Amino acid sequence: MSEADPAQRYAANLQGEVDSAALYRTLAQTETNPQLASVYGRLAAVEEAHAEFWKAKLREIGRNVPRLRPGFRTRALAWLARRFGPAFVLPTLDTLEHIDSGTYDRQPEAVAGGLPAAERSHARILEALAAPAPGALSGVALARLEGRHRGMGGNALRAAVLGANDGLVSNLSLVMGVAGAELAPRAILVTGLAGLLAGACSMALGEWLSVNTSREAYQRQIDTEAAELEQIPEEEQEELALIYQAKGLPEDQAKALAEQLIANKATALDTLVREELGIDPEQLGGSAWGAAGTSFVLFALGAIFPVAPYFALAGNAAVAASLAASGVALVLIGAGTSLFTGRGMGFSALRQLLVGYAAALVTYGLGKALGVAVTG
Repeated sequence: MSEADPAQRYAANLQGEVDSAALYRTLAQTETNPQLASVYGRLAAVEEAHAEFWKAKLREIGRNVPRLRPGFRTRALAWLARRFGPAFVLPTLDTLEHIDSGTYDRQPEAVAGGLPAAERSHARILEALAAPAPGALSGVALARLEGRHRGMGGNALRAAVLGANDGLVSNLSLVMGVAGAELAPRAILVTGLAGLLAGACSMALGEWLSVNTSREAYQRQIDTEAAELEQIPEEEQEELALIYQAKGLPEDQAKALAEQLIANKATALDTLVREELGIDPEQLGGSAWGAAGTSFVLFALGAIFPVAPYFALAGNAAVAASLAASGVALVLIGAGTSLFTGRGMGFSALRQLLVGYAAALVTYGLGKALGVAVTG
């Protein structure tokens, strides 16, 4: 796409606005809740205004404005909305809006026209619509939410189980590898303990960096929101009013509440951050050190099973005891994964056992071959 000839970019932007406007119009027509239908209608009107913006840009450079119709994806989503209702397509639309929300950030014409802030606003409003209050959920939406929770819920449990699994499988593979190379029992013990400490420290450092990175990303979003509140308070007030309408407040009450909140900049920023971004400014991702410590302990807890028998045993007895202890842990971890995957406990336990033992067998064989090659 040539910078000297921006027509293609303008036309692509226009197509995107035509798609968005058409889909919002369909949602407005199919939504049975008049308040939500009004929100969709106003979003469509904004997208239509954006379409006119890009049409004007095309005319400014002497290009004809193409006659565009919604694309296939838009038509498909519109059909699904008419067939199953707006709630059916909202999660998909929410994802698409978040992906597209930064499209205009590096386009100077769009920035000058205030389009990036409007697109981010739409993404936030859709996020609020896609996650309504539990009392407003239909039976179908409740069933879908329950399915999602069963498949992906329990983040803390999932992190605990998988953290211990990482330690168990990686250290079992390490211990079996050096056992296959027929190192001295003391050397195997030292190697296993070194693997435990190295892996646990690596996991802890990774978690610390992850949490701090998240905190920095959240803070950047808060700073962006503060800048928009300072520069375009009217749009932020409108955005907040639309979010409250999406949550079920009548339009007049939503506007009055938004106006009252915007009057105080500190309160307004705190409210916008919580309502639009879904961020608790007092938490910002939790404690990095707490997360690092938990990650260290979980990894070490799993990694101790393969190496523990070498404190008392040697030779084949130690290998057998290590495999047995690790097998019990693998079965328990497999059973634990069934709590957040929705699969049967027996299937999950057997699968975990087979995968763990397969990794141990491979490294044992490689260690055996390496030991022969080195000593030969």
